[in-house]
Amino acid sequence: MLKEIYSDSGSQNKKSKRNCTFKVMKRKWILLAMAALAFSSCELNETPKATATEEDVFGSENGLAAYSRSFYGMLPDASNAYNRDAMADYGAVNNLNSFIREGGYSPETSDGWSWGDLRNINYFIEHCTDPNVSEAVRNNYIGIARFFRAYFYLDKVMRFGDVPWVDHALGIDETDILYGTRDSRAVVMEHVMEDLDFASQNISSTSSDGSLITKWTALGLKTRAALFEASYRKYHPELNFQESANTFYQYVVDAATELMENGPYSLYTGAGVEGSQRALFISDAPLTQEVMWAVTMSEDLAVMSSANWWWTSATYGPRYSLVRPFINTILNLDGTPYTSRTDFQTEEFYDECQNRDYRLAQLIRTPGYSRKGVAAPPNFSSHTYTGYQPIKYILDDPHYDNGAYNTNAIPLMRYAEILLNFAEAKAELGTLTDADWAKSIGALRARAGITGGLTTLPTTVDTYLQQTFFPDISNPIILEVRRERQVELALEGFRFNDLKRWKHGELMANLQWSGIYVPALNVLMDLDHNGSYDVVFYDGNTEGPTIAVPSGCAKVAIGGKSTNYQTLTANRHLEWFKAQPRKWYEDGRQYLYPIPSTAIVKNNNLSQNPGW
Repeated sequence: MLKEIYSDSGSQNKKSKRNCTFKVMKRKWILLAMAALAFSSCELNETPKATATEEDVFGSENGLAAYSRSFYGMLPDASNAYNRDAMADYGAVNNLNSFIREGGYSPETSDGWSWGDLRNINYFIEHCTDPNVSEAVRNNYIGIARFFRAYFYLDKVMRFGDVPWVDHALGIDETDILYGTRDSRAVVMEHVMEDLDFASQNISSTSSDGSLITKWTALGLKTRAALFEASYRKYHPELNFQESANTFYQYVVDAATELMENGPYSLYTGAGVEGSQRALFISDAPLTQEVMWAVTMSEDLAVMSSANWWWTSATYGPRYSLVRPFINTILNLDGTPYTSRTDFQTEEFYDECQNRDYRLAQLIRTPGYSRKGVAAPPNFSSHTYTGYQPIKYILDDPHYDNGAYNTNAIPLMRYAEILLNFAEAKAELGTLTDADWAKSIGALRARAGITGGLTTLPTTVDTYLQQTFFPDISNPIILEVRRERQVELALEGFRFNDLKRWKHGELMANLQWSGIYVPALNVLMDLDHNGSYDVVFYDGNTEGPTIAVPSGCAKVAIGGKSTNYQTLTANRHLEWFKAQPRKWYEDGRQYLYPIPSTAIVKNNNLSQNPGW
């Protein structure tokens, strides 16, 4: 019965399956030393079965390096790093995640309560004591281990809230811990800060090709972890931790300031305003001017991702389509809100894409986008429901669309995030200055070609942004920082946790999954104005369009017997999945995942999260 909190439980997702079986890294390494394999274990009270002696592993820097690389198996990999925003309020998909369906998720189906990675890390820290290796070298690798312990626990707190804090490899007789209760998130997150402080102060590497962590990565993770905890405490008064929120906001500011002033990073601008942001996601080698940490691919080692396949397939992927309320928040080039255009509700696709922040054209297919020299407007035949078809992670050659062929590196952390974390923390503290704005939000907008409002703090509330997304926020600075975050980091895996920490989970159920404006049915539409018709929408109660439709033009039914998923809003915008309501419970249970029932059966000292 010692598996209670330390063995895998529930159905496992791709990430948690890697807790018991270490896989070869999706990096540039061909093999890892057998020592790294020897000390990976499924349970925290299980003695590892060694194929190398402890002296082999812990008695040399090479042994420590080999072992430390086993920690990287915790990270998103080639199979899933590109779809971390698979469940988000702004992503319309062909099948609702069970977590946002009424009755679709429960403690019986929950997972993620797996602890093998922690056993591996703690065993290393506990045994990295051999005096034959200098203290500085040992502390470097202990710093790496503590970085990954912080990463592990941040994920657990984001998912479950209170969790057991364990800082050593447990023995079989430590039943008070093995069958203990959960520790408060307050305790756990203070330890996370301590681990990241140690990591940033002791990891010796200050530069990397993007695949290995450095002291700067540790500082970056501290800004991410502290920002999550600060805002969760501020916007979740039921925790009674609001008084300590500013302490964590200050952690963000301090770590970000050190990184910004002393680190080697800056925003990448080498591809100009029209292409620099997207270049970060389609380059084979990480663009380390900005990318601090990445999943790298290798065609030679057959380590490639399915990014194109997932984002462009009608069957392999979810036909992920961004939605109009989110697209509406992307600014005009002059820095004014798009929704300040008097006719924004009736602009057709071509017109709404003109004179916008250049990140719009780097995020979705817009007029002028092509693949291998062929115009490629939004593909309603098989790829998009709303007309806003993402391109952020995909390579433009269709060759990559039908399998695991992608070689582009996928950023896990980049300098842009640090700027956003810094700006948000200072905005929440009320200390963001014009100079701070200019070097963070202003710099990001300038990189995207925006010309207005780059050097002074905003003073006017954008009522569309406020009413649609954040009705509880009246501070124009905080609103604009949040706008910038959701635009700059779109599809990078932050959105769901952002909504949770801001206590706006209701957007997961309520944000309208609408799309482009459709002026009339049975009208051929040339979406990119290149002289070729792309789509015609028709009444689904009929057999098809009432007009002749040229070859290559998609025919999409609106409502009717063939489908009730694709409909039109009252103001004639596409709407997807209205017939399948999404659910966010009023009691707020979905801000935390339930503890898997199998874990509670094994240990009745574990309490269930509220509402579950």
